[in-house]
Amino acid sequence: MLQLINNVFSKRRSNITNTDKDLTKAIFENREYMITHLPYEREMEFYQSVKTGNIKETERLFKPLGGNGFGRLSDDPLRNIKYHLVVTIAFITRFCIEGGMEMETAYNLSDIYILQTDRCVNEEEVHAVHREAVKDFTGRMHSIVKKGLFSKPILICLDMIYENLHNKITLNDLAKNACLSPPYLSKLFHKEVGCTISQYISQKRVEAAENLLKYSDYSCIEIANYLCFNSESYFIQVFKTFTKLTPKEYREKYFRAQWGEK
Repeated sequence: MLQLINNVFSKRRSNITNTDKDLTKAIFENREYMITHLPYEREMEFYQSVKTGNIKETERLFKPLGGNGFGRLSDDPLRNIKYHLVVTIAFITRFCIEGGMEMETAYNLSDIYILQTDRCVNEEEVHAVHREAVKDFTGRMHSIVKKGLFSKPILICLDMIYENLHNKITLNDLAKNACLSPPYLSKLFHKEVGCTISQYISQKRVEAAENLLKYSDYSCIEIANYLCFNSESYFIQVFKTFTKLTPKEYREKYFRAQWGEK
């Protein structure tokens, strides 16, 4: 047993030593060939411009991947800029969450653009995904900032609602998560979001129902049950309030039309 432990620590020391050697070599070669990374302040300035939805500033600070100032993450040129784009998207995602974007929205956008990056077969396609991702995140943040930033308790509630559309959501549960009293949370939510908590939950459930009606063949009653509506009739009533259509009318208008186009 002691020998096994010694072998593990010996291997770790060897790995650390190799890493130190690689680091020393990289620093020497970068200095020798005058290769530098992007200044930290400029990099953070770019992410901050995306976070605040400052479209003009983002365009000014935007820098194509793989040029001077970018490190080498792979010996393969295509894989190298793919890795850089994945890192860029990861940073943008977290900055946007801090800026007020719904967490699930941000992470889903991140997944979409990283998958697009993975499918790219040449550098031009990677650069196109890079431009589109930056433009998309910045535009969404611009809209969020125009509406006004949400406070941390409200962001916690929005994320909790998004993650639990298929579960029962109570004011007390939201208040407990946000560390506020239920009455105060209700007032704060209405002030910042512009509607009551129950109205917001209904709106988000209807949006989820729209997607299910468009892209799945689940029945109306199955969707109503999944999204925690008390009954099919209540689901139809709420859905029509937001969309001016019944779920059946909505599916006939959008689901069949989309399949007809394929």
